[in-house]
Amino acid sequence: MQPIRFVRFLAINYYLCLMLHKTRGIVLGTAAYNDKYSLAPVYTEKFGKVTYIISSRKAKTSRCPRSLFHCLAVLEMEVEHRNLRDFQRIKEARAAIPLNSVLSDPVKSAISIFLAELTGKIIVETQENRLLFEFLLRSVEIFELTETSYSNFHLAFMVGLSRFLGIYPDGADYSDGAYFDLREGIFSEQKPAHPDFLNPPESKSLYNLLRINYENMSAFRFSRHERKSLIESILNYYRLHLANFREIKSVEILHEVFG
Repeated sequence: MQPIRFVRFLAINYYLCLMLHKTRGIVLGTAAYNDKYSLAPVYTEKFGKVTYIISSRKAKTSRCPRSLFHCLAVLEMEVEHRNLRDFQRIKEARAAIPLNSVLSDPVKSAISIFLAELTGKIIVETQENRLLFEFLLRSVEIFELTETSYSNFHLAFMVGLSRFLGIYPDGADYSDGAYFDLREGIFSEQKPAHPDFLNPPESKSLYNLLRINYENMSAFRFSRHERKSLIESILNYYRLHLANFREIKSVEILHEVFG
C-alpha cells in the first residue's frame, strides 16, 4: 500500500472509531477520578455497560451537566465510542425521564443507590443486550411512578434481574419443610451436605418471593427481619453464582431505612 493511501486508511479508521452515537443509558453511580473529572458507569442501550469520563464542574452552560448523573438516571446521550479506550466520552446528555420522586423521597433515594450499586457490580458485559436494557428501563419507570407500597420493590428487582443472568432459582420442587440449596439453586427435602443453604423458614420466604413482581409486590408482607434475611440470602446466592461479585456497601443504608 502506498504511503499516502496508508495514511488515508488510518485517518478514515480513526474517524470511524470516533463516530458519534446516540444512545439511551441508565446511570449506575459516579466516582471521583481526579480533581477535574469523575467516572460514571452507565448501562447503555447500544453498548452494554460503559464507563464515561465526565467533568466534575457544575457549569450551567455544560452540554453534559454533572447534576444529571445520579443513581438510576435515564439519559439520552450523544457519545464517542472507541473500542480500545477504557473511558468513553459524552458529547451531550439530557434527562430522558425526570425522576422527581426518586430524588425527593429519602427512602426511594436509598433504594436507588442500592439498586444502582448492585446492578453495576453484577453486570459486566460490554455489548448490546436490549432485553436487559428494557428490563432496567421499565424498572426505573415503574419505580418513579409508584407512589406508595414500594418497600418490596428492591426485592422484586433482585429476583427479576436473576432471570437475565441465567440463575433464576428453580421453585418447581418446593414443599413445606424444604431446604433451598444456594449452590444448586433448587429446593430439596434433604438438608444439603454443605453449608450454603437456607433453613425451612428462610426457604419458605424465598419461595414466596419467587411469586413477586412489580404488579403484585404490594400484596406481600415481610417483617423487618424477613426482608433483611431475604436481601442477604439473594446476595449470597449471587455471590455463589457470579464470578468476582463484590461486597455491596449500600446494603447497610437500606437496612437502616427499613429498620
